[in-house]
Amino acid sequence: MSVTAVLHSEWIKIRSVRASLGSLVAVLAVALAVTLLVYSTIGKAEAENGGDPVFEAFYPVNFTQIAALSFGATAVSSEYAHNALRVSLSAVPHRGLLYAAKTAVLAGAALCVGLVSSFATFLTGQAFLDEYAVGIGEPGALRACVGGGVYLALMTLFAAGLTFLLRSAVAVLSLLIPFILIVSFVIGDIADGVSRYLPDRAGQQVLYQHPAGEVGPWAGLGVTALWAAAALLAGWLAVRRRDV
Repeated sequence: MSVTAVLHSEWIKIRSVRASLGSLVAVLAVALAVTLLVYSTIGKAEAENGGDPVFEAFYPVNFTQIAALSFGATAVSSEYAHNALRVSLSAVPHRGLLYAAKTAVLAGAALCVGLVSSFATFLTGQAFLDEYAVGIGEPGALRACVGGGVYLALMTLFAAGLTFLLRSAVAVLSLLIPFILIVSFVIGDIADGVSRYLPDRAGQQVLYQHPAGEVGPWAGLGVTALWAAAALLAGWLAVRRRDV
């Protein structure tokens, strides 16, 4: 099969599997729902307290990143349900091509939805803040919108690589969700220098107007990219060496 045909087949898989498509749609749906709920109720009160106005605009990322992880995990785990991977390899015997195509489609879909989600989060939230609103031209705002989309795509790939390795979306999400919601903050309280290089803490540096510490906004995304690359490499080694 040609590369174009394999890419198209992988996109069909995402559209036809309700779990993966639902997770992808949830990235945008959750972003808008949380933004509307928070900013229509306590948005102004929080803005009055000060803080980094750009970073606070991306509060929904705490939830959309969970949807992004779910998308990466479920899209890959569907290959291991009902021997679907055996069928995929029958159609595309070249494992490298199949792996690269699935990774590319996941990255493209997550990046597109992530960028839309990121810009929608920022612009919708600011519409409720009146005199406290910051524009897209505010220093760091455009960078945060673009970087937020890239961050969500990288977290999708991070989860996808681990799912190729562990073959289970449940196992991957059981590890990553507590890690991001709990362990990351615990490590931050104990060893702040170490926590700056965790995938979520490093990647979210791009969302700050004035990032603090030694890890800058784009360097932070680079750290997250390294985590994602390591997970994808581990997943590829597992796919290449295992029997179906």
